[in-house]
Amino acid sequence: MDYRETTTKDVTVKAVHIRIFAIVACSCLLSLDAMAETFEINHPNVVFLLADDLGWTGLNCFGSDLYETPNLDRLAANATKFTNAYAACTVCSPTRASVLTGMYPARLRCTDFIAGQNRPFAKLRIPDWTKQLESRHVTIAEVLKKAGYRTAHIGKWHLNGKGAEAKGTDAKSQGFDISISRPRGTKGYFLKEETQSKQGTNYLTDWLTDRACEFISDETQTRPFFLYFAYNVPHTPIRGRKDLVEYFSGKVDRKATHKNPNYAAMVKSLDESVGRVLAAIEKRGLTEETVIIFTSDNGGLTQRNGRHDGFTENLPLRRGKGSAYEGGVRVPTIIRWPGVTSAGTVCDEPIMTIDYYPTLLEMLGINGDAGHNQSIDGQSIKRLLGNPAATIDRSLYWHYPHYHAGGDGPYSAVRNGNYRLIEYHEDKSVRLYDLANDLGEQTDLAQEMRKKADTLRSQLHQWRVSVSAQMPTINPDYDPKRAGNKKKPR
Repeated sequence: MDYRETTTKDVTVKAVHIRIFAIVACSCLLSLDAMAETFEINHPNVVFLLADDLGWTGLNCFGSDLYETPNLDRLAANATKFTNAYAACTVCSPTRASVLTGMYPARLRCTDFIAGQNRPFAKLRIPDWTKQLESRHVTIAEVLKKAGYRTAHIGKWHLNGKGAEAKGTDAKSQGFDISISRPRGTKGYFLKEETQSKQGTNYLTDWLTDRACEFISDETQTRPFFLYFAYNVPHTPIRGRKDLVEYFSGKVDRKATHKNPNYAAMVKSLDESVGRVLAAIEKRGLTEETVIIFTSDNGGLTQRNGRHDGFTENLPLRRGKGSAYEGGVRVPTIIRWPGVTSAGTVCDEPIMTIDYYPTLLEMLGINGDAGHNQSIDGQSIKRLLGNPAATIDRSLYWHYPHYHAGGDGPYSAVRNGNYRLIEYHEDKSVRLYDLANDLGEQTDLAQEMRKKADTLRSQLHQWRVSVSAQMPTINPDYDPKRAGNKKKPR
């Protein structure tokens, strides 16, 4: 019909159609508003705080007698503290990969820190492990980004490949919109003098915290966010901010367990940073809409090359980073999920860094990548957040087919219930400990409880097969006198 021939009846019909359209449009807008509100409620922000080399007793609320951590103590008082939380590896890169993928380092074949150590004359030849987080693996950042989250990585990445292997292994290629590590010219923890933080210092931790707070405080952004803040502290070199070192130098008790003022200063910097991050969240009114997860990538470094270096202590746990014992893998962990976790609760159920990926998927109601989900080794610990007394029926495993300056040589381990079995690859020997009665792993029960040891050893071997774990092999160049050498002479 030509518009010039429009009748009154036509106009009336069109008016009715317009009214119907307006009603539908309004309904759609209301529905979109409701969807947005639901998305905001059901999809909280996630802040994942990962310390570097912070041992189990590295916080005041976990037992330190020197380190001052009021912000983390306050977080723990308003959250759930996990006393049996584990890193997936005794060194950093594999644990970081496990956090991002939910997979055991052995399955990823990323079983040592990226640089690694080669001991050409050691008894065993270490496998040719994967020295990056391969791009084919789907990270939690990729999943959350696809679900509408803004994603940011701040701090240490330590999963990059080199040369041709580097493609697709950087943080931005692995799902992060933003990735910030350190400004050029940084030496250790100290930036160029002209590069200062908003705190007026040239300390790296303070500068990185500025970047994290800027990301949180961006009021132009309304979508939920995922912040992965991977700290460098308190990893070597052990150098704290001068004012904090001076402060702790006057507080050291030589009879105390912890007595390194430099290390204490670094832990204090970590705590100050966490306080600033929490304050930025609160300032935007997002405290009740933000999940906080705090943990560490492995235990504190206590010795290198067979000598205690005096950096820190993990007591009452035995040894530290790089070792097969609890001190190498048990880490302080705090989780706050507003409306779910109860203030001041403690959970003693064993958990591991492989669990965060599936936990976040369940918490946020996100399906994730179907193909990747089939390879996830972790289990959701959501039920523990609402009920800290709940249990998860499973065993936890470690596989480190490498040598480390702070360790005991290549090993695998399994924890089932309160029992933890360690198998050393050099001599095929095993150690069995009852952690309920022997937290410091001083009494080997392998001979006394042979049946238990055999059962756990068989279970450990079956698991290694299931994840296609790479094994060390006999080294034809073995030389006992030079076994500790890191390089062959030219």
